[in-house]
Amino acid sequence: MTVAATPLRPNRLDHSETRADLAAAFRWTARLNMHEGVANHFSVAVNDDGTQFLMNPNQMHFARIKASDLLLLDANDPDTMARPDAPDPTAWGLHGAIHRLCPHARVAMHVHSIHATVLATLDDPGLPPIDQNCAIFFNRYAIDDEYGGLAFEEEAERACRQLSDPSKQVLIMGNHGIMVIGDTVADAFNRMYYFERAAETYIKALWTGRKLKVLSDEVAEKTAREIEQYPGQADCHFNELKAILNEEGSDYAH
Repeated sequence: MTVAATPLRPNRLDHSETRADLAAAFRWTARLNMHEGVANHFSVAVNDDGTQFLMNPNQMHFARIKASDLLLLDANDPDTMARPDAPDPTAWGLHGAIHRLCPHARVAMHVHSIHATVLATLDDPGLPPIDQNCAIFFNRYAIDDEYGGLAFEEEAERACRQLSDPSKQVLIMGNHGIMVIGDTVADAFNRMYYFERAAETYIKALWTGRKLKVLSDEVAEKTAREIEQYPGQADCHFNELKAILNEEGSDYAH
């Protein structure tokens, strides 16, 4: 159910720091070859209840997105798709659903990165804790195994309900890709990066055809908690990536 939305201010300079961070995340996702042409979308909530959010415009490559390009949307606005700058319908479906149903998900990043998507195609798409990176996600992901086509609103809401549990930070979208959530752009980007690394390790370990050495539940949970308590790792990672872009003279923050 939707409710009347408060008109949003069109000023593209609103939330300038958040816009710059999200634009930097797009640039690095493209550089890491985790993009999907002009598809896939990231969003970040900018109001207290999480329903107003910034998101990339329709059909724009991640490598070109600037802070000023980002759309300001309201998850409860039924007229969003009638806007002259309307977002991609599946982006609106997924990210509108996330920001309506999961207020704790301040940032949401949806990608079809290669190894995470291969994982999502397996009959059992779970990620066993076979190394430290995989252990980060122990008991911290959800699986949606009812893929029903493109993520228009009904399909998107069904899938995104899997993230209503705040303990779940990644949604493995069966036969599709992943959705990663976080408290900040740095937090979500760092999690997306390491999930792709973990999925790559697991997929390549399966290629060997040899028996995998899986960590115990106790050690996996201990490792996940230690990583969560590790001071400032996500911020340090993301700040370094922005520093590289800045040194290169990137226009992402414009």
